[in-house]
Amino acid sequence: MSFVDEFSEITRRDVPLGQYTWLKVGGPARFLVEPRSVDELEAVIQACLREEISLRVLGGGSNLLVPDEGVDAAVIRIVGEAFGQVSIDGTRVRAGAGALLSHVMSETVAAGLAGMEALVGIPGTVGGAIHGNSGTRHGDIGRLVKSVTVITGKGEKFVRQEDELSFAYRVSSVNELAVIEAEFELTQEDPDEIARRMRKQWIMKKSTQPLSFQSAGCIFKNPRGLSSGALIEQAGLKGARVGQCEVSDRHANFIVTQDNATAAEVRELIETIREKVKEVHGVDLELEIETW
Repeated sequence: MSFVDEFSEITRRDVPLGQYTWLKVGGPARFLVEPRSVDELEAVIQACLREEISLRVLGGGSNLLVPDEGVDAAVIRIVGEAFGQVSIDGTRVRAGAGALLSHVMSETVAAGLAGMEALVGIPGTVGGAIHGNSGTRHGDIGRLVKSVTVITGKGEKFVRQEDELSFAYRVSSVNELAVIEAEFELTQEDPDEIARRMRKQWIMKKSTQPLSFQSAGCIFKNPRGLSSGALIEQAGLKGARVGQCEVSDRHANFIVTQDNATAAEVRELIETIREKVKEVHGVDLELEIETW
């Protein structure tokens, strides 16, 4: 039995991926697969290995640029109830890789647990956040992680404990095919105080970032001691445009897209920014978003 026949209930062919990314650009996946359980995910990986089908994993799509030509792969979406559970036991929180960060935050704040509120305004899911060590000036997710359950490209599942994990600025050692779930250690605090702090940070973020537009968050990492947004703005690039995408006039480290934008236009604008910042400041900007 072929891969498609075996998993016909959860597999679709030639599905445009732009609808699943925050930039709203990108071509089709050869297969789009949405497993309903961890066991089914393991079986999908094994079947793809047997048929030599490449694998990609798609979470919330908030930090991803997919090429216009799409990807010749089985793209696995980590979504659904099996991957979105959140449970709290004292100060320990377990969250599935497909759980939205916003949901985890609301659950933990309501329980009087501090730590996650520092991530307010960051889109996406737990799995993607851990992989890229998402964070703000108030802290990153890696400092809260106690263990991560992962699955490899060979379908092998195991738990990586705290001493097997490392996190740095927008990067982590979690580089297996997919995160399944994670455990966090938070601290007990007054829920009203946590909520007040979170609201303050959210208001600041809304006032400085184009959150109501199609974008993928920060495009570039901040060079040590510098702000990519400031470097781009000082290079005169606020409002710079290629086709249907442009540098945000609210925060220069954001690229916003309009309807009918293409991934090629986004890539061209990224390269324009890099070249101009290098010319003006002598600084090489490093991408924060992931590109396929």
